[in-house]
Amino acid sequence: MPTTLIFGASRGQGRAFTEQALRQGHRVVALVRHADMAAELQSLGVEVVTGNALDPQAVATACQAAGDAARVISTLGSFRQAEPVDYLGNRLVIDEMERAGLTRLLLVTSLGCGDSWQYLPERARVAFGHEVRLKSLAESWLQTSTLDWTILRPAGLQDGEATGQAELSQNKELHGLVRRQDVAIRGMQLLTDPQALGQIYAIADPSLSRG
Repeated sequence: MPTTLIFGASRGQGRAFTEQALRQGHRVVALVRHADMAAELQSLGVEVVTGNALDPQAVATACQAAGDAARVISTLGSFRQAEPVDYLGNRLVIDEMERAGLTRLLLVTSLGCGDSWQYLPERARVAFGHEVRLKSLAESWLQTSTLDWTILRPAGLQDGEATGQAELSQNKELHGLVRRQDVAIRGMQLLTDPQALGQIYAIADPSLSRG
């Protein structure tokens, strides 16, 4: 049974990854901050480590609990929170993975990060630019680490059932929407694909349209 360690598992995109990993029969370990969400995830079969992603000891404990053969997914992010984890939380994940001997990380950020900033509309830069820049720092930290990494940058995220129409792309302008479940399905595939090592992908769904 493969083990998947998820940071950000309790809600949003991280919850979608948690559900997909469980459906695929994985042992799922997650670092969770809030007790009520921890209890909910435990009821689904997730092994929960309680703690904050900005606490090095909590992140280290989660890595140790998962074991060095675990594959790791981080969807850590925050929007205008007092303690944003977009950079510092992900940096801790990367650092503690290296210390614990874990090697494989899928980092989920967003369109507009890194070299895709040029394609981010001005309105989005105003609304989300700060968080995007922090996520870009996390990407850079990962790219200069010793880990086997893949970066996935989703378009605007939607809840709902997977459409099966989401497309990965590289090195081109991309806009639009994508379902969280589709991101999780494709992300789980990337996690075990040797061709994805050291690669950055954007993901969007051409079958969805804004409005």
